[in-house]
Amino acid sequence: MRSSPAKGIIDFVYKPIEFVSETLDRKLGLASVVILSLSAMLGSGLFVLPALVMTDMGGGTMPVAGIWLAYLLAAIAILPAAISKGELSTAMPSSGGSYVYIERTFGPLVGTVSGIGLWGASMLKSAFALIGFKAYLWILEELLNITINLEIAALILLTMIVGINILGMSRIKKVQTPIVISLIIFILVLTIWAILTMDLNWGIAFGKDAMGGSWGDVWPNIAHSTAFVFVAYAGVTKIAAVGGEIKNPSRNIPYGILLSLLISCLLYVFVSIVMVATVSPEFYMTTDGSAREDPIYVFAHAIGGNTVGIISAVFAVTVLTAMALAGIMATSRFPFAMARDNLLPESLENVHPKYQTPHLSILGTGIAMAISITLLPVEDIAKLASGFKIMIFIVINACVIVLRRASKLHSWYQPKWKSPLYPMIQIFGIISGIFLIYIMGMKAIIGALSCCVLGLITYYSYGKSRAHPKLTPWRTVRTELMNADKHEREKRWLVFHTVAAKRSHPDYLNESEFVHAMGIIAPKYDSFHARNLFHEIDVDKNGIILVDEFLASFDGEIIDSQEE
Repeated sequence: MRSSPAKGIIDFVYKPIEFVSETLDRKLGLASVVILSLSAMLGSGLFVLPALVMTDMGGGTMPVAGIWLAYLLAAIAILPAAISKGELSTAMPSSGGSYVYIERTFGPLVGTVSGIGLWGASMLKSAFALIGFKAYLWILEELLNITINLEIAALILLTMIVGINILGMSRIKKVQTPIVISLIIFILVLTIWAILTMDLNWGIAFGKDAMGGSWGDVWPNIAHSTAFVFVAYAGVTKIAAVGGEIKNPSRNIPYGILLSLLISCLLYVFVSIVMVATVSPEFYMTTDGSAREDPIYVFAHAIGGNTVGIISAVFAVTVLTAMALAGIMATSRFPFAMARDNLLPESLENVHPKYQTPHLSILGTGIAMAISITLLPVEDIAKLASGFKIMIFIVINACVIVLRRASKLHSWYQPKWKSPLYPMIQIFGIISGIFLIYIMGMKAIIGALSCCVLGLITYYSYGKSRAHPKLTPWRTVRTELMNADKHEREKRWLVFHTVAAKRSHPDYLNESEFVHAMGIIAPKYDSFHARNLFHEIDVDKNGIILVDEFLASFDGEIIDSQEE
């Protein structure tokens, strides 16, 4: 007897999950991954932030020397997100990074919000890097005896950076590699030179007054400074945004992320300790008591005089430019990935026929950066965007938890490298991220909410009518916890289509495929009983079962009677 009509309505369509982009060349090895990741971090983290952190940790009234602790704690705070991204990248080695992971886990609405927010935050950070070298330009102006227009210089550099990005990854590697290697060598030589030749005061970095007072009094300042320097490590996971251009992504992305985090943490901690041991914190301040924005120049000048100071200024301008180069490369991949998912105009998905780069997405990002540099208070907005970045790291940790729980049904999630200490390290990352946003205060919350609003406007004005409604891992986990009947029905629907899609006919199952599907849904059925059940459901004897027949068999009498 034919089963009764299927109960409930499936309000989504099946679309196979695709990650590996065939349109972009995979040219980046492990060394290139580390170089690009470091170039996205070391610029502002070393050349701009140290004096600002000294003042921030001192509560805004006096500079303190224990800034190495803020750098160390920030590295620990971002470690869970780095590990989680390492796992996610091996299951989804596609350009778009965090946007791809979030969209595949939570669906197009949350994906659009994350994609627009990530693009905006990264674009503003890159624009800030281009104008961030202003603190060092006075040294070059004095050396060359010229007056430099900051805005024009930034726009000229931006034009060059956009051109290099369009020309392709091989050009970027040729530019970034010597810059980053030279920077690391210069900084290490400078610090070792200081250790060997200067009368260092190690106690100022580790003594009881290094943090500005007793732990009970200063821990809020330390926590705020940790959140403040958190953005210095944001580039450690940015390389996943170009996952579609990395060779052997299952190895090179996770190990590249973790290796660059380790190198940057060691550099930040080591250099910040030697900086304050060489030059007392008050010398990193201006005459009016505010933090100097050229701390490396102060450090270098104290060690080697005017010549070494000038060399440090040249490095600052070069490295901050390289930071913007890596930034626009990663930032442009967010709209590229969103266009691929029909959440932005498809023209942004176009790849240059010769250079194999998403040239329209790069151009669009470059134009937005030029407008920001010209019209907006980029520094203030970039700080506001930091709150959204931390929020994204929270969601990335949540992605791993959701996908691990849903992976039995969503079999496409098969990471080749898995996070150790799961799920404790993800839970720690979520809690620490929430704490950092709380410590940062209303500016971080306003920045995060602003990015969310822009994403919602984009989704409801463009993406919603074009996106494919999907059965996401998040929906699977949510219905499992809140609606068992609905979860069972959606599980059967997903298993049907997953098995059928592997045979290139997503609309029906034959006998052997039905037996395989029943082995997933109801393992207690052996192949003999599953075959008998197939023939009982297939009442028209055409040798196939459609999805409605498959679902109706569970809701009707056939399977119920088999179980009795």
